[in-house]
Amino acid sequence: MPQSVARLLAESLEAHDVDQVFCVPGESYIGLTSALVERNSIRIIVCRHEGGAAFMAAADGRLRDRAGVVMVSRGPGLSNGMVALHSAYHDATPLVILVGQVERADFGRLALQEQNYSVMLSDVTKLVIEVNEPPMASEAIARAFHIAESGTPGPVVVVLPEDIFDEQTDAQVDPPRPIVAAAPRAEDAGELARMIADAERPLVLVGGALMADAVRDARVFSDLNRFAEEWVLPICPTHRRPQLFDARHPNFGGYMGIRVPPALIGEMKNADLLVALGERLTDTVSQSYTFPTAPLPQLPLVHVWPDADEVGRVWRPDLGIPASPYETLKVLMSKSAPADARKRQEWVDGLHRIHRDLLAKEWHRTTDGVNFAAVVCEVDKHLAKDATVTSDAGNFGSFVHRYIGFGQKQVFLASVVGAMGSGMPMAVAAGLRRPNTQIVCFIGDGGALMMGNEIATAGQYGVNPIMIISDNSMYGTIGMHSYVRYPERSFMNGTRLTNPDFADWGRSFGADGFTIREEAEVADVIQAAFAVKNKPVVVHCHSSAIQMSAWRRYTRSETLP
Repeated sequence: MPQSVARLLAESLEAHDVDQVFCVPGESYIGLTSALVERNSIRIIVCRHEGGAAFMAAADGRLRDRAGVVMVSRGPGLSNGMVALHSAYHDATPLVILVGQVERADFGRLALQEQNYSVMLSDVTKLVIEVNEPPMASEAIARAFHIAESGTPGPVVVVLPEDIFDEQTDAQVDPPRPIVAAAPRAEDAGELARMIADAERPLVLVGGALMADAVRDARVFSDLNRFAEEWVLPICPTHRRPQLFDARHPNFGGYMGIRVPPALIGEMKNADLLVALGERLTDTVSQSYTFPTAPLPQLPLVHVWPDADEVGRVWRPDLGIPASPYETLKVLMSKSAPADARKRQEWVDGLHRIHRDLLAKEWHRTTDGVNFAAVVCEVDKHLAKDATVTSDAGNFGSFVHRYIGFGQKQVFLASVVGAMGSGMPMAVAAGLRRPNTQIVCFIGDGGALMMGNEIATAGQYGVNPIMIISDNSMYGTIGMHSYVRYPERSFMNGTRLTNPDFADWGRSFGADGFTIREEAEVADVIQAAFAVKNKPVVVHCHSSAIQMSAWRRYTRSETLP
């Protein structure tokens, strides 16, 4: 029986287990919105900015075994969302973007907000699918989800002309493609086991692909823990994936984030084998291509990633395994641990000892505002074992990674590539996907006024995050880079910000607002913030700019130049 393309698209989304979509409403896809409202089977989350909506969808795609979905209008709507597409592409996050387009009769006329999306999006998506014929609609949805979730995950765009939604079609719903997971070849698994057995100082990096496997299969964490213990291996979560291994586990070998502290990276470089298990390997994780050195690593490298195109793209591995990291882990676990595995105990203990020293709740007071370390350490006392922590991009995030020891039941969300504006949208997405759990968002004064207005979306849908704003009245990361690169030059005129009273700003959205001006106020304010359960909370912390990051302090004077 014929039905409208809009209805077929709605049924196709339902078939792919989509239960919510994020959007800023637009007339170019209003036919689909109308069908979704009429069917009332998929919740429509109406957001304040397309970038915020797309970041929410990206976070949603990390929180469940299904790509997140965002709907945006043509031209400016999609352009506003591009920052999240860029992030999803670099972060290997599955995302399906439904984009409205001008009517088909107007193609090529430079009609209102018309854009050639295949050209515009060629470098930030895996695929752009243009649906110009009604029978293609459901097939396009099925292909989009399959491509977004396969190999190296990423964003896929489906372009839908405004005049196609009301057309009739006899096409059937194209069901979801089966999940395809590659396992390692027997000879590769055997070689990997041999290399690990022979190594005296191996280092195992675990990253985003293993995190995706963990979302799909709850056994990943327990098997990873057992593997580390039985084979006596140090496990190092990579940049912005800290929850992959419990920071208090004795086999935690240190956090392989951006700019690893000298004491830890110095010891890591004594490794005689590096295993990247589900870590894509980037400039950030490799400490600007120095560990491992690119393209020829200074130590034996094993790269396990579920996409043959990625393995060997930058680094030459001694062993490349284009397979699911969990499937690889399961094959290793089926083998007996090396009889002499305890030879590595001193190596594992040494790395963990350095990690624990770095995790110590120690900091120096500052005179130009509160050392943000005091705030983060106090927050850590109140975090639930299943809390979600989101972080925007900025140097304030270094305090989060230094002082909070994440557990495997907790969730951490951020733009891995470092896109500002992601913190609050991801907090909203976490609250929607994980209702009645604790949600804490760390954000700087720069990012807060980019997409922090999605706190309005949080209030609209009953999500109650605690938004902790580090206000040092500047773009602090850029100030630090300016100082490091040009130490004799002033930089404040190129980084200074004038900010509102963020506590009052939060109250204007219906949130509770608190302010921290002195370190003596930290404990009471954080306790009060966590006591609020029925509305969002904004904590405005007047932070030190002298304390440039958790690891770097400006020492030339008490004011920045």
